[in-house]
Amino acid sequence: MAVSPEQEHPKKAFGWAARDSSGVLSPFTFSRRATGENDVMFKVLYCGICHTDLHMVKNEWGLSTYPLIPGHEIVGVVTEVGSKVEKLKVGDHVGVGYMIGACQSCDSCSNNAENYCPEMIPTSGAKYHDGTTTYGGYSDIMVANEHFVVRVPDNLPLHGAAPLLCAGVTTYSPLRYFGLDKPGMHVGVVGVGGLGHVAVKFAKAMGVKVTVISTSPNKKVEAIENLGADSFLVSRDDGQMKAAMGTMDGIIDTVSAVHPLLPLIGLLKNNGKLVLVGAPEKPLELPVFPLLMGRKIVAGSVVGGMKETQEMIDFAGKHNITANVEVIPVDYVNTAMERLIKTDVKYRFVIDIANTLKSSS
Repeated sequence: MAVSPEQEHPKKAFGWAARDSSGVLSPFTFSRRATGENDVMFKVLYCGICHTDLHMVKNEWGLSTYPLIPGHEIVGVVTEVGSKVEKLKVGDHVGVGYMIGACQSCDSCSNNAENYCPEMIPTSGAKYHDGTTTYGGYSDIMVANEHFVVRVPDNLPLHGAAPLLCAGVTTYSPLRYFGLDKPGMHVGVVGVGGLGHVAVKFAKAMGVKVTVISTSPNKKVEAIENLGADSFLVSRDDGQMKAAMGTMDGIIDTVSAVHPLLPLIGLLKNNGKLVLVGAPEKPLELPVFPLLMGRKIVAGSVVGGMKETQEMIDFAGKHNITANVEVIPVDYVNTAMERLIKTDVKYRFVIDIANTLKSSS
């Protein structure tokens, strides 16, 4: 479907934006760019709330510019495609995650790792190639180059699929890249929040034995009976941790608070890998001697390239994996942010954009 002349003009759009570092969001009218020849426009149906959104609206990383529309777990239905778009058509279920652009010519981009491109453009609060500000998914429509849009399998409910575009691929990617996806392996997952709960689901679908590691004993029933973990460790219980030493091939650490790494390194087998996907605000202490004695690795990982993100969402479709979500109206977003600070959500807020945004604007 080629773009008609009337589609060559910017589109009026509605969203919810923060105007300053107070982090309070309110209705905001703006423009989306016209649908270019390689672009896809889609109606946003749902958008997840990531902890990164909270950091950005409050400028906790010192990177924010205002007005700022958050949101990078965005799903919807295609309404327009440019004349050179090849992989998507009107009516397709699609999604956009953390990034909406990259240079597409560096080594990282050439190796399907656009997420590590030095010129990667975040979906929210950054500058696009044309110098305009990128506005995120707390809005009614999105326009993106088709390269940065994934097709969401029809069998996945969109409200449950939205968080997979960030939380999902953030945990799927290290499981694949570090070879922790082999049936029979034993992998630990630290934390059972927005990232951790989908890490458990992906690892189990890969045939991996999963142990959830948490400071909260009361999460054991949830981890094992509802999420399907094989076992549970209370990280503050020295006896439990000692008994599990040297039993894990790898650990996905989703915790964003400052916490000790030494006990986790102790859980690894020789050649084991501890992969950090959370982002503590202060540096963590890294004990080197235990790494030397077991040829162990401490690594980091963030989201995934576009090829891997599509692979992840297809895998989720095959295994019926979705995030556990609490769907909210857009005018509840400020309250949701306050609850997010208190980790008062199981496990991801998702905004019902299609049914609640316009009436609130």
